Amino acid sequence: MNTSADYDLIIKQCKDLFLKKAVDYGTAWRIMRLPSVTDQIFIKAQRIRTIEENKVSKVADDVPSEYIGIINYCVIAIIQLELPSGSDENLSIETVENLYDHCIKEAKDLMSSKNHDYGEAWRDLRIGSLTDLILMKIFRVKQIENNYGKTLASEGVKANYQDMLNYAVFALIKLTLSNGLPTKKI
Repeated sequence: MNTSADYDLIIKQCKDLFLKKAVDYGTAWRIMRLPSVTDQIFIKAQRIRTIEENKVSKVADDVPSEYIGIINYCVIAIIQLELPSGSDENLSIETVENLYDHCIKEAKDLMSSKNHDYGEAWRDLRIGSLTDLILMKIFRVKQIENNYGKTLASEGVKANYQDMLNYAVFALIKLTLSNGLPTKKI
């Protein structure tokens, strides 16, 4: 079990899809305000939870695809946070790739530090618990957004997006391991 290598394989697939969509659609997501991005993450996490509880999916998109969506929307949120307001909505593919890589590097560095301190405790969590942790983080972000970004004792929204991204990566690693599939086949 090599968390760093597994993480990189998951992210490679997410990034590949993200960049392909950037070619297809451009950076149309730049028009979204942060609460709208948060709501998109919520929709994906809530769908996963509903499927986990009902054991039935009536839409073709599978659970791994929804986790990939969570990862990529978290990247969008972090990019939106970090780009100055009023900056160009149309970004080149090269710029998008550089911004994506920067967001992932920071999230992976955070994951590595937490993984060290917590002794890879995520490996013993149920996938449903990872889904619940993502939902909890979404509700935290929504509350911070409702408070106009002000917090008294809590980390800001960026750290919450990074945690959601990392929980989704962990869920995808666990899903691929539990299904006996190589990580690269998500």
